[in-house]
Amino acid sequence: MIANVLVMIRKRSRTVIGAALLGCCFMTPQAALAADCPGNPNALGTSRTLVVDPREHPRIGTMQYPETLPLADHEVVLTFDDGPLPKYSNQVLAILASQCVKATFFTIGSQARFNPEGVRKLIAAGHTVGTHSQNHPLTMNKMPLEKVRQEVDDGIASTLAALNGDKSKLAPFFRIPGLMRAEIPEAYLASQGIQVWSADFPADDWRHISPQRVYDLAIQRIEAKHKGILLLHDIQPRTVAALPRILNTLRERGYRIVHVVPATADRPATPTQPQQWFMHPPTETVATTRWPRIPNFVFTATRTLPAPVFADLDWRDADVLDHAQRARVGVPVRTLWPQPQVAQLAPVSTLPIPAADVFRVPEALDLTLLAASRRLAQRAAGPAAGAPRAQAISARQARHPKQAAHQIPAAAHGRGRGAPLHVAPPAASNAAVHVAKRTPRAEASAAGKRVPD
Repeated sequence: MIANVLVMIRKRSRTVIGAALLGCCFMTPQAALAADCPGNPNALGTSRTLVVDPREHPRIGTMQYPETLPLADHEVVLTFDDGPLPKYSNQVLAILASQCVKATFFTIGSQARFNPEGVRKLIAAGHTVGTHSQNHPLTMNKMPLEKVRQEVDDGIASTLAALNGDKSKLAPFFRIPGLMRAEIPEAYLASQGIQVWSADFPADDWRHISPQRVYDLAIQRIEAKHKGILLLHDIQPRTVAALPRILNTLRERGYRIVHVVPATADRPATPTQPQQWFMHPPTETVATTRWPRIPNFVFTATRTLPAPVFADLDWRDADVLDHAQRARVGVPVRTLWPQPQVAQLAPVSTLPIPAADVFRVPEALDLTLLAASRRLAQRAAGPAAGAPRAQAISARQARHPKQAAHQIPAAAHGRGRGAPLHVAPPAASNAAVHVAKRTPRAEASAAGKRVPD
């Protein structure tokens, strides 16, 4: 029993010792560098240095390009644009130095010309220096080639002048101002062996936002992708205020900082796989990533066979000869399209046309209507005045029947103008009845000839 216990203790001790040795062997450089950081044993530090060849991967940054830096999970590259500006760039350098963190700076040529000492401080602190054009134009995507060449070359020349012409200290890295990518600047930079840097996530510190907002955006976007290139600006006071919190949070959440440098003859590029240059590389289960490409075949024999002639065919095959003749003559073949059928309409019942006498008014009815209108006029004139006047008109009509048909009663020209007119019945013929006004002289003569009651 005691022997078994001793054996188990020995096995456990060996396991613990082995685990400790493995931990020492696989200790990350971050822990060593953080411990070596003077004055800050809990510093974030720089985990490793990544060497890249600009000609093999001319454009990086998933904000605009399919490829990015070959980073592992929880690895971040810090980049700063638009400097150097002494008031804020020096503070950014001090913050990075307190955490022993290395970054990449994209300087503007005009800034480097007015502050060459700031460029030299970046190199002295061990950071990587690239360029960001001469005057930071936000229209590089619309510029012609000559203007693009001038902005790029002048920015490089101004930065090199601050470094006393030492090209070994300037990295062939370039970031287009405002990330205004276009084919002309990208093609020119690639022809010069300069790598175009975009980013994987910005912190929007160029906008008028608070330092707290800069911190929130940086951490949220890093956590969303878990690795990549962070875009900041070393000329903004809000960046200076947010940077210490960003670095502390990255350290607390297990992120590591990677320093990127260009490959040279004495410093070859870090070995990588093609899948590592993608933010989300395809898995090994995808067959298309392992299959070889189909080669481009070169056909050595280009001889064609002769076309057959009619002599090669059997003359007794009437169908073949007819088809050949039609093909040679080119007789068009008409396609019989279906013709639309006219729909048969059902018979519609019709009514007979009414006769003309249906609309004719009889003469007796016409006389009745005239008599009715006469009686209505007499009632409106009253019994006293209507009776003698009606007797006189009747007597006169009896003596002169033709003249009475064209006369109007005298009451129409008297004081009772509003009374209706009395129209005599028409003659036996169908002629139209003519109504004429009576003049005052005719009315006086008619009054003298009235027959007393």
